[in-house]
Amino acid sequence: MAYSEPARTPARRTRSTILAAHIVALVTLSATLFGVLICQSLASSSGAAQPTDAAATDTPSAAADRQRRPMHPRGDHRPALGDRDVADGAVPGGVTIFEDEFPAVANLDPDLLAALRQAAAAAADDGVEFHVKSGWRTPAYQDQLLREAISEYGSEEEAARWVATADTSPHVSGDAIDIGPSDATTWLSEHGAEYGLCQIYRNEPWHYELRPEAIDDGCPPMFADPTHDPRMRQ
Repeated sequence: MAYSEPARTPARRTRSTILAAHIVALVTLSATLFGVLICQSLASSSGAAQPTDAAATDTPSAAADRQRRPMHPRGDHRPALGDRDVADGAVPGGVTIFEDEFPAVANLDPDLLAALRQAAAAAADDGVEFHVKSGWRTPAYQDQLLREAISEYGSEEEAARWVATADTSPHVSGDAIDIGPSDATTWLSEHGAEYGLCQIYRNEPWHYELRPEAIDDGCPPMFADPTHDPRMRQ
């Protein structure tokens, strides 16, 4: 007996220790699960209150890109332009000669604009619509176009065949317009002289200016390109 009693006592202590450990583990697990549920509930409530627009999840670069996007769409068929671009004389696609809200149209020489609208009304009877590709421009916009042309064509000499300087361009003075699409320029090449509207440069079938004498005498001979026009050498 003296030998067997001490042997049983450690066994009872071991079972008690194990039982206590299980209880502690269960309590800890319950507390952990309760904490997880609380966190999920808080996260769900917080997420519901968050804004759902793109700005809430944008990266800095995406947000900056969104801010750079132009803010002046005029229908799905017209590319978007910013206020500054339009004010300088840029026009989106599909603008007609009758849309005075665009400075490129409204700032044209009044006699040129009147002749264009008379011609456009007659062309409409033939199913042809005049679109303004470019009209009046600010000097700054003209300078920008010239820089782009020099970059594209590789030299000032070649660029001059297509884009004038701000000091010589008839677009800056409101005395020229670029018309499209091709059926409109075809119509003008056949009927434009009746309204005093003439193609000036052989390499630019879209560029028209007012020559009132053409109504009686026909349009004057075209220059090969702007570099042959004495006005461009002022």
